[in-house]
Amino acid sequence: MNRFIKDTALSLGFDACGIAKADFLEEDAVYLRSWLNEGRHGDMHYLERNFEKRTDPRLLVPGCKSVVVTLLNYFPDEEQISTAPQIARYAYSAIDYHTIIKEKLALLEQKLVEEYGESIVAKDHQHIFVDSAPVLERRWAERAGLGWIGKNTLLISSQLGTFTFIGVLMINAETEYDTPMVEHCGKCTRCIDACPTRALAPREMNARRCISYLTIENKKEIPEEFLPLLSNRMYGCDICANVCPWNKKWAHPHHEQALTAFPGMLNWTAETWQNMTKEQFNAAFRYSAVQRAGYKKLMQNIRAANNLQSSARH
Repeated sequence: MNRFIKDTALSLGFDACGIAKADFLEEDAVYLRSWLNEGRHGDMHYLERNFEKRTDPRLLVPGCKSVVVTLLNYFPDEEQISTAPQIARYAYSAIDYHTIIKEKLALLEQKLVEEYGESIVAKDHQHIFVDSAPVLERRWAERAGLGWIGKNTLLISSQLGTFTFIGVLMINAETEYDTPMVEHCGKCTRCIDACPTRALAPREMNARRCISYLTIENKKEIPEEFLPLLSNRMYGCDICANVCPWNKKWAHPHHEQALTAFPGMLNWTAETWQNMTKEQFNAAFRYSAVQRAGYKKLMQNIRAANNLQSSARH
C-alpha cells in the first residue's frame, strides 16, 4: 500500500509523498500550549481552538491510522519586478493553492478507494487537509520522512528546499511507514540573522513580529515600529527562505500549470499596485490566496511599503 500511495501521488503531479503513523504529538502539545500561553500567536485565535484534535489526528478523524503527506513545489520560474511591492511566492498563482491541492488529494483518495475499498477513509468526516484545519502539517511531513522543520520554522526538503505546499490525507488503514528525516540545519543561522523584525529564534516564531502575520493575519494597521522593517513586503514574506542554503541549492521552478500567475501581474510596477482599484483587485485575485487579505488591507500594506521607499529616497 505504501508504494501504491506514493506512486499514485506522484502520477497526479505531487513532487513527493510520505506516510506516518497517526499518533499523539506529545512534544508538540507541550510546546504549542506554552507558545499559545505566551501569546506569540497574536490575533490568530483559531489556533487556540481544537487543541486536542490539533495534536492527535485520531481525535480529528475517527478511525484514522495513517497520515499521508504530499508536497507540491511552487517555486516560480519568474519573479516580480524587484522595485514593486512584493507578495510571497506562494501567492503568485491566479488560483488559490488550497483549491489546487485539494483537487489532487481528492483524486488520490478516489484511487485509494478504487484499490482498497470505501472503508479506507472516514466518509462522514473531513479527512483532506490543506493549511486550513487543526493539523500540524509540517510536523507530519517531518514524521513522513519528507524533510525537517528548520530554524525558520519552515519544512525543509533536501530535494526541494522550502518552497512547497503540504497536503494531508488521513486514511483508516495501516501500512508501512517512512522514517523521519534528521535535521540538517547544523550551526547555520542565516534565516534568523536575515529576519528584519527579529521574529525568529532557533525553530521558534513570534508571529506578532513576523512580516507574513503583519501583512495578512493582522487586520489592524501595522504597528509603526515595524514600518521601517517591511522590506517592501505587502503580502507575506520570503526573506528567511531566500537566504536558506537548501533553497539556493535545491529550489527549482515548478511544473504545475495551475500555479501560473495572473497574466501580467509579475510585471506590474509600483505605480500599478498603488493605483489598483477594487475592481482590478477582484479581477486579478478573485480566486487567489491574495484575496485572504482583502483589498483594504492590501492597499494599507502597499502604502506602508511605499512610505518606506519614499523615506529611503530622502
